[in-house]
Amino acid sequence: MKKILSVLSLSLLITACKSPEKHDGYVIDGTADGVVNGIRVYLNTMDDRGRPTPQDTAVVMDGKFKFEGTIASPKLWFLSIDNVNGLKPILMENALFEATVYKDSLHASKVTGSHSNEVFSNYNEVMKTMSLERQSITSDFRKASQTKDTAAIAKARKDLAKLTTKMQDYPYNFLETEEPTFFSLLLIESLIQGRDSDLDKITKAYNALDADIKNSEYGVVVGGKIKQKEQETAKTAYLEIGKPAPEFSAPDTNGNVVALKDLRGKATIIDFWASWCGPCRRENPNVVKVYEKYHDKGLEIIGVSLDKEGQKDRWLKAIETDNLTWNHVSNLKYFQDPVAQQYNIRSIPSTYILDENGIIVAKNLRGPALEAKIAELLD
Repeated sequence: MKKILSVLSLSLLITACKSPEKHDGYVIDGTADGVVNGIRVYLNTMDDRGRPTPQDTAVVMDGKFKFEGTIASPKLWFLSIDNVNGLKPILMENALFEATVYKDSLHASKVTGSHSNEVFSNYNEVMKTMSLERQSITSDFRKASQTKDTAAIAKARKDLAKLTTKMQDYPYNFLETEEPTFFSLLLIESLIQGRDSDLDKITKAYNALDADIKNSEYGVVVGGKIKQKEQETAKTAYLEIGKPAPEFSAPDTNGNVVALKDLRGKATIIDFWASWCGPCRRENPNVVKVYEKYHDKGLEIIGVSLDKEGQKDRWLKAIETDNLTWNHVSNLKYFQDPVAQQYNIRSIPSTYILDENGIIVAKNLRGPALEAKIAELLD
């Protein structure tokens, strides 16, 4: 699902609403110039581990291929082709499509046809533009930090915060204001799986969908996921932003039991990580930078390691290698660590940011976004 989520962390612009034409099945007429005869093309779903599972197959002959079939209700499928890297997402439904496949880039390939898929494609393109803008602002922030240009740093922070808010809010704004389609279900499903999704808005958007969309096979599945999310959220309501961070005690690197209440500062980051976690180790230099800049102003960090039993040496070595000079605790019990379970940690890196009163003010921030939040609390 990670691939699906990365595709859907996007935004949509629609200039007109159309009534989709009904078809008994789907047809994809495709061209694949330069692709050798006999090469196979696939329409795939994704299994729970993010692996493609073929649902239909076609063969390239004289630079062309064709799919014909039926699908019970619209679903996200992925076009792939032997010997070509990547996957091309398609919002499949019973409709007529045209595909142009470029042998050097499935990402740049085009699939047109079907109102829902056109909406989906536009959504991807608009958010791609926003993502590139975010990369540019992040680059400006890093350059300004290197040259210590305080005015440029402040501008980059402001621009990044504004753009981040826009990107986070737009899917919900779209669901509230635009015509409901099967694409809305796809968007709702992606939002459900987000770490910090707004369940009230998601539920409202789902309830506003037309009956034929909600009662479709896909609509019933998404409705079930909303109910499951509601049950999970009820169990972890104490971890929402604005709530006091749960108190905990755990052994430090010397085996002494220390408590959160004794380690908090004017701002506190609870950083869940592990020596074996590649993304955590890559993020550590950013956290070090924030700590060195704001520790004297009251920032404290508590690293909670999810290393495994018998791996204390690896944990201590990672602390030394990455220059993590703040407080560290661990029960060396992997994801069964009591603190990790108390904070509902399902993946790492994960962070909770607390204010001087120990109230949760943000979660899961990285890089410039993390520094911007700490600056807001301490500058």
